[in-house]
Amino acid sequence: MSGPDKPKVIGEEWSDERVKSFLDLSPWDKNLNPDHFVLIRAYESMRAGDFERFLAFFVEAGRDLNAEDEHGQTILDRVSQHRRSSDYARALEKAGAKQKATAGN
Repeated sequence: MSGPDKPKVIGEEWSDERVKSFLDLSPWDKNLNPDHFVLIRAYESMRAGDFERFLAFFVEAGRDLNAEDEHGQTILDRVSQHRRSSDYARALEKAGAKQKATAGN
């Protein structure tokens, strides 16, 4: 991940191990949904292709693509609000994610 002291690296190849490592993240606030937390961190950190690979590992691990945040939004709800995130939204839909209105929650 990048930050003020670490320059963002463009075009860096992510191994499967690095992509899968996001499955081990845990929210610092126990009130946050762990599946939603992991999805947001992956979305914020990965390029669209790596995110799509991550989603396959996420689903394979039996995690919830339609987990909601503290405001009742799914990851697809959030991603769909960002006009430059259409590749991420497509990857989520392909993996089976739904917006809250259609998730049946």
